[in-house]
Amino acid sequence: MDTSSKEWQILEKVALESFKEQRRSRRWGIFFKLLTFIYIFAAISLFVAGKDDIAGLGGDETHTALVRIHGPIMAEADASANMIVGGLRDAFENDNAKAVLLAINSPGGSPVHAGYVYDEIQRLKAIYPDKKVYAVISDLGASAAYYIAAAADEIYADKASLVGSIGVISASFGFDRVMDKMGVDRRVITAGANKAFLDPYQPAKESDKVFWQKSLEIIHQQFITQVKNGRGDRLKESDDLFSGLIWSGEQALEMGLIDGLGSAGFVARDVIGAEDIIDYSVQRDPFEAFIKKMGLQAGASFAAGLMQQAHISASSPVIR
Repeated sequence: MDTSSKEWQILEKVALESFKEQRRSRRWGIFFKLLTFIYIFAAISLFVAGKDDIAGLGGDETHTALVRIHGPIMAEADASANMIVGGLRDAFENDNAKAVLLAINSPGGSPVHAGYVYDEIQRLKAIYPDKKVYAVISDLGASAAYYIAAAADEIYADKASLVGSIGVISASFGFDRVMDKMGVDRRVITAGANKAFLDPYQPAKESDKVFWQKSLEIIHQQFITQVKNGRGDRLKESDDLFSGLIWSGEQALEMGLIDGLGSAGFVARDVIGAEDIIDYSVQRDPFEAFIKKMGLQAGASFAAGLMQQAHISASSPVIR
């Protein structure tokens, strides 16, 4: 009887300790969930407060309005046309912004997005004729990035910056030989003779390449025309100027692709005459940025890339 009583006491004690452990685990789980919520809330609050501070700084003082163009210029990127144009409109509309400064560090991207931004700069300059636009290239201002820069009244860069690359490229892969070796047949049914245009799983047709080359040349000529319109007589044309080559800042200055050597601070202080710089760049939604930073979109992005390769036979042209 004593032995049985002791066993029940031991079982009761074990059960009680297990219950206490479960309660502690639940409390810690609630604590960490609450901590994560506080972290997200704090990040969002700081972001909103930062935007309010930026808007307030330029309220009553003359300043240089900065709009950043960083990274690839394409849809859904930080340097998409919508993001850039949003900042440009805010900068032009502020009466205390003496001038607009484009801070560029980009390898290029979509000719469509570059053309959209270029045209919007021209439209805003016509509405606000007393407000000049200056472009400053840091490490890289190539292709679509230079396309946009050409809309500025003046362009500056560092002597070691990389500038230009006025050309258009479209690249893909051909898998038809690999499929032949593996004994895999490609079965494509289309309505429209050219619907399988440049299908990477079939041998390339000469007619496809000729057609696509013409399309790229048209886009290239559009690029050249906009650069000439923006730079005018400052360009020192040569056979290589529009060949897609990229130049150092010193070379770009000699060729008339830029107007001087200097940083954003130099331009704001010594060229514009408004040393205080206020950043008008449009920021992503803070929650979206947080989720993206945590890497939760990595799988979706990878899948989207695979789907794009599977469904788009001719890769979109890129100015770079």
